[in-house]
Amino acid sequence: MSPTGVEHRISVIVPTLNEVDNIEPLVRQILEAMPQCAEILFVDDGSTDGTRDRVNSLRATWPVRLVERDNPTLGLSGAVTAGARAAQSEILVVMDADLSHPPHEISRLVGPVRDGHCDLVIGSRYVAGAATPGWPFYRKLLSRTAAAAAFPLTGMHDSMSGFFAIRKTLLLQLAPAATGFKIAFEVMVRGGRGLRVREVPIAFRDRARGSSKMSLGVASLFAVRWLAAAARRLFRRNTASP
Repeated sequence: MSPTGVEHRISVIVPTLNEVDNIEPLVRQILEAMPQCAEILFVDDGSTDGTRDRVNSLRATWPVRLVERDNPTLGLSGAVTAGARAAQSEILVVMDADLSHPPHEISRLVGPVRDGHCDLVIGSRYVAGAATPGWPFYRKLLSRTAAAAAFPLTGMHDSMSGFFAIRKTLLLQLAPAATGFKIAFEVMVRGGRGLRVREVPIAFRDRARGSSKMSLGVASLFAVRWLAAAARRLFRRNTASP
């Protein structure tokens, strides 16, 4: 199939909650970096700052779509899944709306998935060549701790990344009931050792506008999901033993 076929089209999924000032700059940056992008889907979980109006105002000019979740469930992962179901392309890129993920790296994420060399490609903050400029020490410590906790379950240095490329069919197969805010982590845990994953170094920058969605509740939810994933991994090992 040609690169313009459905199998090679790209949909970018961007979950949003009160990101009105970031919408247009992000769309411009994505399309400058990836002009062949078929669509940018903003999945909104009930913004009250005009985010939805801003997205709709861009639809006449750019390939932008809005998915509204007025009664959102399953957290950020639920938003990503909703976007995947609505996507018209087979190759998906998931990224944050806060301009922390570099759109110019999208092609490096998409290439190995499109060519069939990888099932999942992650924009990683913790491999050689990556950086987190401007991060305070406490944030680096918390993020590194979470990544270290996930490593034994995934074998990846940054399975907590929210910037990744994957095929739509695979995402919907592995994460139909994922919850929380780190769907890539759950995809890797559910996919197991057979999942072909690659990490691509990125420079992850702090948001310039809006406020972070990180909270104690979100961190607690990850802890619960980590325990559940560890329990599943232990159960599989025990049942596989003679």
